[in-house]
Amino acid sequence: MHGVCPSWLSFILYNPVRKAFTDREKILDESGITADSVVLEVGPGNGFLTEAIAARAEKVLSIELQEGMVRKLKKRALPFGDKAEIVLGDVASTQLPAEAFDVCLLYYSFHEIALKNWAAENIARAVKKGGVVSIYEPSIEVNKTGMRKTLDLFAISGFEKEAERVGIFTRFARLRKK
Repeated sequence: MHGVCPSWLSFILYNPVRKAFTDREKILDESGITADSVVLEVGPGNGFLTEAIAARAEKVLSIELQEGMVRKLKKRALPFGDKAEIVLGDVASTQLPAEAFDVCLLYYSFHEIALKNWAAENIARAVKKGGVVSIYEPSIEVNKTGMRKTLDLFAISGFEKEAERVGIFTRFARLRKK
């Protein structure tokens, strides 16, 4: 990954202002995360969404690249016990169980992955048939062309777009595995 937020700055990712302006429940709803969902979360940082996912879903596996973020994330996930599993690694090369996940949530993270094609293929193997990849990207960093390239990578891996929107701050797309 490049340009990732260093763990010593993680307070900007998890703070009262961000919590006030980001509707975490809406993100989970748009992503199709239910009480029965097994979720793969890529690039969770220090757990801004992880705790909301763990509170709602059956299980969440969060893959984070930075050791400092993993330490913070593990502390935040403690109350959820084995409902929240934290893995230090890169989604492009981490061995994931085949067809194990109902939803893969990429919240402001896919644009930072160096080996995007490998990451998309690995995620595609891990998501069940009929499962969802939910992608949120910052509009400032990911333009229309960049988002199109991301969606094309997942289309090649067997996903069809079923929802898309562009807001002032965020580009969103939900794709379903054929």
